[in-house]
Amino acid sequence: MNPPRIVERLTPDPDAERRALVAGLVATPAAIPPKYFYDAVGCALYGAICELPEYYPTRTERAIFREHRDAIAQAVGRGRQFVDLGAGDCCKALAWLPYLAPTRYVAVDFAADAIRGALAKMAPEFPDVELTGVVTDFTRGLDLDADLGPGPATFFYPGSSIGNFTPADAREFLRAIRRHCAPRPGSGLLVGVDTKKDKARLDAAYDDAAGVTAAFNRNVLHHVNRLLGSDFRPEAYAHRGCYDEAAGRIEMHLEATSPQTVRLPGATRTFAAGERIHTENSYKYAPREFAAMLSEAGFADVRCWQDPAGDFAVFHAK
Repeated sequence: MNPPRIVERLTPDPDAERRALVAGLVATPAAIPPKYFYDAVGCALYGAICELPEYYPTRTERAIFREHRDAIAQAVGRGRQFVDLGAGDCCKALAWLPYLAPTRYVAVDFAADAIRGALAKMAPEFPDVELTGVVTDFTRGLDLDADLGPGPATFFYPGSSIGNFTPADAREFLRAIRRHCAPRPGSGLLVGVDTKKDKARLDAAYDDAAGVTAAFNRNVLHHVNRLLGSDFRPEAYAHRGCYDEAAGRIEMHLEATSPQTVRLPGATRTFAAGERIHTENSYKYAPREFAAMLSEAGFADVRCWQDPAGDFAVFHAK
């Protein structure tokens, strides 16, 4: 058994990151990139969100995988390289490894500690699989050619994370995956996509009765305070999460409940009562829309599996 290999691709520039974060906060409208949700507390809160009764995507995708496991495995094929985009704790991929028997598993994520710990736990269970962790922010550009061999690869992007991209950026990201597939015949993409549905159900999924999503959203201000030395009062901001039917997306914001003045590095930002900080988008797609997007990105042989209610879709494309 070879120990997992960790490849550090991040070239962090903390000063540049802080400047970009401040620039987003002093802009009108203000915005915080969603990657800042995921400090230790944010990761724990997100895990709790996934188990909420209102939040259907995680359990519905899991049910589709379970119900159609054999058909999906047949479409994907065995003995390929398996590239887990946004791997986190690797738990979603872990369920697939016995069925797909990959030669190499590549966990790709921004969070080095998460994938390092997950791969260490996986190594004894999968001694014949080459385990690699790539620490990078792939939302800024996907370049994994140095981490992949010449054989076919399956790219795995579950959980409807593709919805965090704008449609234009999602198309470009899919094209980047397709460029990695092109020189490796037999490669493909397995991706989970949340579908358009009733506004009330979508609103509830992102604004649950127990307030877990609200706590998750407000926690980003605690993280920002630690990073910048700013003095946001998270309790002074209300969580707003709702579906914009015209845009086909959930929008998450933090809304000042009273006038707030915040000290930032080199700047002061005043928020009027009712002024918002944009923290996340989550785009939803009708199956035909996403199938067309895959085709536009250069994929073919598109297959789709859904739950009986059509709440979620899993696509495989070559």
